Formats: sequence, structure tokens, C-alpha cells
Amino acid sequence: MYETLITEWDGNQKKATYSVTQLGLDEQVYRKAWAERIDRRMTGAFVNHQSALEDILKSNNQTADKSIIDEIHLQRVHVKTVPFLNIDSEIIKTLHILKNMNIKLGLISNCAPEEVESWTQSPLAEIFDTTIFSYKVKFAKPNPKIYSIACEALQVAPQDSIFIGDGGSNELQGAADVGMNAYQATWFRQSNLHEDVFPKLNNPMDVIGIVKSKLEV
Repeated sequence: MYETLITEWDGNQKKATYSVTQLGLDEQVYRKAWAERIDRRMTGAFVNHQSALEDILKSNNQTADKSIIDEIHLQRVHVKTVPFLNIDSEIIKTLHILKNMNIKLGLISNCAPEEVESWTQSPLAEIFDTTIFSYKVKFAKPNPKIYSIACEALQVAPQDSIFIGDGGSNELQGAADVGMNAYQATWFRQSNLHEDVFPKLNNPMDVIGIVKSKLEV
């Protein structure tokens, strides 16, 4: 979803940022601990963002007032809400064209709860036929199970499906491994990931041509 349907970036800068300095941890210590917990955060092992912060503090023999943790949580929710506020018109246009072609649309996203709090208020939510959030299904890309869950929900076979993503979390290889046709979205962020391995799409509307070509086969 991020960097495929929405983007956190404006040029080379993040649209919004937040600080965790109030936790009282060295920044590098915090970053390392945060990264170490990515799999657990994405698969719902932590009930919420606050519990992940509390776990980091505990592992470093630290504590923080609940109000501080709650404030940091609210800041993070805001940062993750900003990308939903202005959806690229080409994204919306492409999705509506696909819907009018009777193409089933599914979303598979590696995410923690606080990262998608704004999803239901987004114009994207009503367009998709099924939405698979990793923290809810307890599997994250590139685990083959999460792709299978999406295909089953849409009642389509993997080989009859097209998967489009920016390539993070090795998602494209994961999709290809279960038989999906994988394409790399580069319209938000140019990437050297998977160089010459998966076809690159430079514009959302490129998807329409691919779908039409598949339907003609």
C-alpha cells in the first residue's frame, strides 16, 4: 500500500515525522530495537503500538509514563494519516477503470494497527473488494500464506492474478513464488530493488494495458 497506493514522501523528504526522544532512549538503541520487532509488529504479536514501545523500554530496563507513550502514539498515527489525505488522482482513476472492467481488486499490506487507522476514511477503502492487513491475518509478505488468503477471499487463482507493489519486504518474489504475475510500481519512488527481475511500471495507468493484454490471451 505505502509507495504503491499512497506515499509518505514529498521529493526526498518525509511528509511528516515524529519524535520518540521523550522515551529517554538513545536514538540508535531505539532504532535497532524498533527494527528488531518489525516481524512481530507486522503480524500482530503486539496488541498495539503502545505495547511495542513498552516492550522496547522493558528490554532496556527503562519505563516511561503512560501519557508519554500515548502522546508518541498519537504523533505516529498522525504521521501515518498524512499520506491518506491526498491520494494521487491517477491512482483513483486507474482503480475506477479497473472496477468498471469488472476486475476484482484486493489489497495486501504489511502493517501494524496504527499505520492504517485512517484506512476506513480513505476513498480507497470503498474501491477494494477485499483488504488483507498482515497484523489481522498474522502473516506478512513474503509469506505465501498471505497471498493465498487474498486469492481465496477474491475467489481467484494466483496464476490469474496480477500483483503490483514497490518491492519492499521482498513482496514481489513472494507473489511470484505462489504463481502470481508480479510487477514493480515505481511511480512514487524509483528503486534499484529487483533490477531487471520484475517488469517496472512508471505510471499507474500502465496497469490498464497489462490487464487488457491478459484478458485478450
